[in-house]
Amino acid sequence: MSLKIYDILKLDILKDAKIIAGENLVMDRVVQWVSAMEMPVESFVRKNELVLTTAIGCGQNLKEFEKFVQDVMDSEATALAVALGSHVFEIPHEIMELANKNQFILIEIPWEVRFSEIIEAVMLQLNDINHKESRRSEKVQQELLNLILKETELTCIANYLFQNVGYPVIITDQMGAIQAQSEEIPNFLDNWREYAVKGIIPARKQISLSSHDPMIQKIQTIKIEGYCIMQLPVIQVSGNTQDYLFVILPSDISLDQFLTQYTVNVLEHSVTTIALWFSRKNAVEEAKLLLHASFIRELINGEFTSLEQADSRAEIVGYNLKLPYICIIGAPENLKTLFQTRNIDEGAYQQWTESMIHYLKEEIYYAAKSLNKEVMITYQEQQLLVFLEISLENKKEGVTNFLDLVDRRLRSLLPKVVISWGIGNYNEDILGFKESYQNAKVALNICRNKKGIGNRVMYENTRVDRVLLNLFQNPEMKEIIMTTVEPLLEYNNQRNLDLIETISTYNHYQGNVSKTAKALFLHRQSLLYRLRKIEELTGLSLVDPDDLFLLDLSIKTWKMGN
Repeated sequence: MSLKIYDILKLDILKDAKIIAGENLVMDRVVQWVSAMEMPVESFVRKNELVLTTAIGCGQNLKEFEKFVQDVMDSEATALAVALGSHVFEIPHEIMELANKNQFILIEIPWEVRFSEIIEAVMLQLNDINHKESRRSEKVQQELLNLILKETELTCIANYLFQNVGYPVIITDQMGAIQAQSEEIPNFLDNWREYAVKGIIPARKQISLSSHDPMIQKIQTIKIEGYCIMQLPVIQVSGNTQDYLFVILPSDISLDQFLTQYTVNVLEHSVTTIALWFSRKNAVEEAKLLLHASFIRELINGEFTSLEQADSRAEIVGYNLKLPYICIIGAPENLKTLFQTRNIDEGAYQQWTESMIHYLKEEIYYAAKSLNKEVMITYQEQQLLVFLEISLENKKEGVTNFLDLVDRRLRSLLPKVVISWGIGNYNEDILGFKESYQNAKVALNICRNKKGIGNRVMYENTRVDRVLLNLFQNPEMKEIIMTTVEPLLEYNNQRNLDLIETISTYNHYQGNVSKTAKALFLHRQSLLYRLRKIEELTGLSLVDPDDLFLLDLSIKTWKMGN
């Protein structure tokens, strides 16, 4: 609801007024203010203002009159009403042409009509409209609060906003992950997640709209696929921006058209309501996540004394322990590096990481659901801890299919995220969960040390590696290993010459000097010098099979232990 020039001209006091320019605009142009103004205009005229003037000071000076009218138009006033009779007897054609050219409304009013009476009549109408708008927005506020009290879904709130602002809305978390959406969302929603991952949504640059209204100053706009997306931050109790409200406007709708006083009031009540909804939801979710994480932590620590005891707890959190599970640990290796490549404030790293982990969990849940398998998942110590339901007949194939599906989807959504996977064995009974978890941890460590990050290793394929690891953990063996390896490490630190890589390559090529030199890009004599230096430092002979075995075993064990 708004006051138009057409409504004002219907007032009795303006029955003799005459429109001399912009007659086709009177049904559309809105009036929010009214004032009497003479030269100079400067910054005293506001946007959407009806300006009354006697044009005193202009007299018969056409240039001064043109400048005055131009200044009023530049102030984005709605219309200019000129009182004829004392200072101006007739509006020059040049002034009318200037107004028509700029799509501006120009009105003649009789000298006898008092400005104070016009202002009073217009203000009565404005106050009446403002009162009705206030009552209307209060009703919206009450209905939004009722939705909160009824514990309705966030989607219902989104649809309510859609009905009141007239355009589709999307509600997201801080990193742009959609939490709810209204009806009639455009097709580009399929690409929304990609825009969020790339940092396009939400907008990060703080460019405020030009307005005295603090609510409007919070609005940012994003142009995507022929739409103007209006973004509003949802400030939670902590004072931080935790979520966002987006309104999807067609590109041909200007913000000035959309942001009426009523719409601004609705948006202000909406972000408050959404903040309350999320505060309640976050408290519930946090308690739920803690309950799930606590249950899985008790499983992997072996704190349950019987399957019956664990099963009763599992029912509370919605898990079925009667199924066979295998533990998989996934370690995201480069989240910090990825974060640093984005133009995001360093203080947002925690929230950004939580959002990325949320995406990873979603893909893991999706993969398990696609394969019709149950899954238990939590995130602790910067690792994804997953218990996947398996078929005892084809355990290896089931896990491989699951991780292949997860990796394929992640390559599409988060192509730069690197994850290492450690896969445990299936172990029976309630303590089998703890054993499978410990297996997966060992497999993950071996994966990182032996294959490098971004790979996967199954515990059942690590027998040799586990032998080496156990050797390194034996104090007596560790002393022998370090006595053999440390002189080579110290020489590398002093001379920057990697003798460990040299002897490892030499053993790989079974003592073939030519092949070793070629692989290391060394001259034959340079390689022979290094081999003699290794013998000198370790006191071992490379032609003695026992010495060569000890050296090779020590290096492999040292690598695994580190």
